[in-house]
Formats: sequence, structure tokens, C-alpha cells
Amino acid sequence: QVLLDHLHRRLAASGGPLAADFAAYRAAAPQALIDHATFEVLQGAMLREDAGRWHWRTWPDAFADAASPAVRAFRQEHAEAVDRQVFAQWLAERSQQAAQARCREAGMRIGIIADLAIGVEGAGSQCWSRPADMLTGLGIGAPPDYYAAEGQNWGLTTFSPTGLARSGFAGFIAMLRASLAHVGGLRIDHVMGFDRLWMVPEGASATEGAYLAMPSEDLFCLTALEALRHRAVVIGEDLGTLPHGYREKLQAEGIAGMRVLRFERDDHGHRHPSNWDADAIAMTSTHDMIATAGWWRGVDLDPDDAAGQGARAWDRGLFWGSAEEAGLVSCERPPADAPDAVVDAAVAYVGGTPSALAVIAVEDVLGLDVQPNVPGTTAEKPNWRHRLPGPAARLLDDPAAGRRIQLLQQRRGSSPLDAP
Repeated sequence: QVLLDHLHRRLAASGGPLAADFAAYRAAAPQALIDHATFEVLQGAMLREDAGRWHWRTWPDAFADAASPAVRAFRQEHAEAVDRQVFAQWLAERSQQAAQARCREAGMRIGIIADLAIGVEGAGSQCWSRPADMLTGLGIGAPPDYYAAEGQNWGLTTFSPTGLARSGFAGFIAMLRASLAHVGGLRIDHVMGFDRLWMVPEGASATEGAYLAMPSEDLFCLTALEALRHRAVVIGEDLGTLPHGYREKLQAEGIAGMRVLRFERDDHGHRHPSNWDADAIAMTSTHDMIATAGWWRGVDLDPDDAAGQGARAWDRGLFWGSAEEAGLVSCERPPADAPDAVVDAAVAYVGGTPSALAVIAVEDVLGLDVQPNVPGTTAEKPNWRHRLPGPAARLLDDPAAGRRIQLLQQRRGSSPLDAP
């Protein structure tokens, strides 16, 4: 915060081209951005008064309405602080824009692929400023299943179907345009949420939820339209339990599904690389999974869980045998504490598929043990807080990383994305 404040003051005093760019950005800022900036300052003031006022519904009535005279007066009174929040958004957007430009200059056809989350925090600025658009008081989750007998409540909410219809889908369109502004692709988290969502009333257990139908035809069509306008690819997270034929539906909508190496298997082995879907994205792992090296080592397992350790040993054998059958390895299976050759084999495996795009997680490129996010946990794990080993500019100088990148390039050969 101190650094951002310093940069904001320095920019205002500079009078140079960056200051002019920020002034133009601020002048063109949509009301949603102004409301968000106001919310950030207002919430900070409320928390300084009472640490329990983290949710806008606990604020005085005069401040619970973003369009109220009291909020307008607060914005004017704290104009500099609100401007700093707009500056933070400008800095983030210009940084993403510059990063995408560097990616394209370096020869990347797509560059950055942004992530569209399944929902928003109900206590956040969007629900405060646009409550009629949102399902306030409901949380997105999942019904009970084999993996979670009590169901799941992810603590997020989303757009109201009736609210979307009343507004002409304005909030959804604005979200798509902001997400696609400076990227070459968009990954839609839990893409089945375009069709239906398991909604849990506030204070209820996940078992007491129900499915809510979403206006899927409109959402898919608007996504396709904005992706076309921004010349971007769209990827849908279609993992887990899906209705019969849903992957075929995504394909018909022009959305590429995700095929993850550890999931593309049965009791006898992994699907041969040549048999993977051409209209999907081939991946070694996802941010919700332990990286390949950590999976091989078993660092995600309880060392005292004999059944889990035994199942992992079996899974190691299945993968190595499948890699041998695919002609990717010819040496003996490495021990659990030597994952380097396994990571190489995983990269070669997805690189050899006919899938339109092969994605290697940076943790796999570097051969790390970490798991960026452990679903269902908050304070128990350092989710989204792992630090990569070394300065970003030199991360890929590691010989093993270079070897895997070269291996991926060799295996991709004449990928569909390499075509003129």
C-alpha cells in the first residue's frame, strides 16, 4: 500500500505521458470502476471503526446503497483515496497489456490466457453496487457426491438469471470485455455453471441446496461473440462429473475442454496420446492438483496411510507403463524419489497428442513439488502463495526447464496452432 501511494503521488507530479494516460483512463472510467474504487475506501473506513463490519450489509443504511447521497458525499470527501484505487486498477491493466504485448512480440500466437471465475464474493463491491444483478444470500457449491458426502459450499455468489435478463446481460458483457481486453484466451472456471449451478441458501448446509438453471444459450452466444471480437480462444473447465453429452455440447459451442493427463486413464492405463481429443486442451496438471514431481514423490499423501501409498505405487506403474507403450521412455521405472524422467515423460505425453493446445504448468516445467491450490481449504494451506524459485526473468534458464520446453516443441511438431 505504501508503495502504491508513493507511485500515485509521483505519477501525479510527473506531468509526463504516463500521467496523461492515467488522466484519460480516469476520465473514461465506467461507473462500475468508480463504484469499486469507492467501495475499497469505504470498506477500509468501516473496518477501522469496527473489525466486524467486513460485509456491506452490516454498514449503516446510508452507506449500503452505492447510489445514495451519503456515498456520493463520502466519495467527494475522500477523492484522493478513491483516485488511488483507480490508479491501482490502471496500473494492473497497463501491466497486463504490456505483458501481452511482450508475449506476442516473442512469437506467442495466444499469449496470456485469463481466468473467468465461477463467482464473486458476496461481501464485495459488485454485490454492493449492483445488488439487483446478483444472487445475494446464496452461495455456489456442489451437491453431495462420492468425494464430498456433505456437499460443498464455495462461499461465492453469481449473477441472477432474472437480473441478467432485466439488464440486457449488461454486467456479464462488461465482465467478458474486461476479461478479454488484453489477453489471447479465456478459461471459464466450472463451465457447467453456464447451464446450472448448485445454490446453497445462506446459513444452510450444502445438502440443502438446489440446482438453479442459468440462461445458457445467451451466455454461450455472448461469450462466442466477445471472443470473436477480441480474436481470443475460449477454454472451459469441464472436469469432474458432467451430464451425458456435455463435452460434445461444449465442442459444438466452440469451447475447448480440458484433458488432464492424470484423468485420461482407466484401470488398465492412460489413454494413448494419439487418441486424445483434437478439439480440447491437453495438460500435464492443473492449479488444483499437485505438480507431477510432487505426485510421483507422493508429497501430498499421509506417510502413515498404507492404502493411499499403495494406490499411488499402482498409479506410478500405470503411468510408466503407458509411457513405455507410447514409446516415450525405454529405461526402468524411476524410484519415487527421482521424478525428473517422469516429468519429462509427462511433458512428452501431452506434447504428442493431437489436441489443439498443449499446456504445461510452470511447476512442471521447473519440476517442482508444490500444489498451487488445494480445493476446499482456506487457512490450512498456503493457497496461491507459493513462490517460484528465483527471479522471473531467469526461471527458465534452468537446464531441466530448457530441456522440457525443447521436448514440448519437438513433440508438438505441426500442431494446428503452428499452421499459417
